[in-house]
Amino acid sequence: MALTPSTMLDLGTEAPDFSLPDTEDKIITLSEVKGKKPFLVMFICNHCPYVKHIETKLASLTREIQEKGIAVFGINSNDTVSYPDDSPEKMALEKKRLNYTFPYLIDASQETAKAYRAACTPDFFLFDKKGKLVYRGQFDDSRPGNRISVTGQDLQKALEAVLSNQPVSVEQRASIGCNIKWKKGNAPNYFG
Repeated sequence: MALTPSTMLDLGTEAPDFSLPDTEDKIITLSEVKGKKPFLVMFICNHCPYVKHIETKLASLTREIQEKGIAVFGINSNDTVSYPDDSPEKMALEKKRLNYTFPYLIDASQETAKAYRAACTPDFFLFDKKGKLVYRGQFDDSRPGNRISVTGQDLQKALEAVLSNQPVSVEQRASIGCNIKWKKGNAPNYFG
C-alpha cells in the first residue's frame, strides 16, 4: 500500500465523459446526467483500508444526496487480476453489503481514472449542473488509526453549497488513501 494524495485537478475542469459497466452489466453513461443535475464521481474500491474506514458514512451520505438530486457514481479502476478482492463479482457483494444506492462501475481499461487524474482511493470529484469541477479532495480529516470521527464534513459542505446554489469554498484539502492499483505498464505520467 502506497499512501497517495489526490492530484487536485484544476477547479472548473469539465467532467470527462465515461461509459462503463456496473456490477449488473448495465452500461452507465455520464451523459445521462451531465447538464441535467450536479454529480459526484468517486474512485473507490473494496479492499482499501481508507475506503473501508469511511464506508458506512459514505453509504449514508450518498443515499442522502441522491434523494436531494445529486447523481453519484462509484468507480473502481484497480487492476482486478492482481487485486482479486476488487473483482466485479466482489464489487456486487460489496454494493449489496453496504446498500450502495449508486452505480458501482468497473473501469477495466483504467482510462476513466486517467481522464480524471485520479490517484487514490478514495478520490472525490464533485461537479455542478454544467459539468464543471467545484470540489476535489478529502471526505474529512479522519484516517484509519487517527481517532478522528468519520463525518464526511469536507465533502458534505461542498455538496450543501452545490445544493443551495452557493459557491464552493476553494480551500480544499487533498484526499489521501491507497494508490490506484495500475496494471503493469499502465500507470499515468501525471505523478511527476
